[in-house]
Amino acid sequence: MFQSPGPIALNLGPLSIHWYGILIGLAIVICYSLITLEAKRRKLDTKHIENMAFWLVLGGVVGARLYFVVFNLDYFIEFPLDIFKTWKGGLAIHGALIGGAAAYFIYVFRNHLKWTLYADLIMPGMLLAQGIGRWGNFFNNEAFGAPTDLPWKLFIPVASRPQGYEQFMYFQPTFLYESLWNFLGFALLFVLARKIYPATSNFKHTGYIFFTYLIWYSIGRFFIEAMRLDSLYLGPLRAAQVASVCLFIFGCLGLLFLLKKTKITTR
Repeated sequence: MFQSPGPIALNLGPLSIHWYGILIGLAIVICYSLITLEAKRRKLDTKHIENMAFWLVLGGVVGARLYFVVFNLDYFIEFPLDIFKTWKGGLAIHGALIGGAAAYFIYVFRNHLKWTLYADLIMPGMLLAQGIGRWGNFFNNEAFGAPTDLPWKLFIPVASRPQGYEQFMYFQPTFLYESLWNFLGFALLFVLARKIYPATSNFKHTGYIFFTYLIWYSIGRFFIEAMRLDSLYLGPLRAAQVASVCLFIFGCLGLLFLLKKTKITTR
């Protein structure tokens, strides 16, 4: 059985340090460090990683929050100051991908970089960061699924239980499922990167890791999202599932294009 100790890690007078913020910060630092080490291994110029890091983080955080706000607009119109209370949760990963991608493409095109090369560099660390960040949901008592009696059940306090589920104590820890899926995906992409990219910057075919990331994450998120009780909706459809289907199709098409291109150029 899992039970969160609560969202606050430390109180410093009037200032409260939240686990959610700590884990998001830790995820960013680990992701950046991993990407920098991998860039050095591939003999790529790390100055671009240093320069784009701030903008990617900013774009990701802003995009993640705006995505969540748009899908909960009635609440935030009534309580507009809560838009800035990101330590309470409410950062949607698909919004982070949109915001981060916008910042990324602006940077690579302004600096005339091969976008698939740096996308491949970033995605393994991104997936690891997502796996770490999911534990922020654990401390905030959010991102859980239907009631269950499984041995790894998650206890949710009454105040955090959805309407209609107040009588249940234990729920599916869907945050854990997604975290483990992301960690496994990181291991896959980490190994794949060493197969595709030797320690040289002279790369013919790039983009495989990026498109594999889209496929892997989308598969896991689609099925895990179906279990959650706090999904954001597009009409009758779960928004994360719609996004997952779109990204999965895009990833498959991208991989097929690369495989066809590789076959043609290696004849």
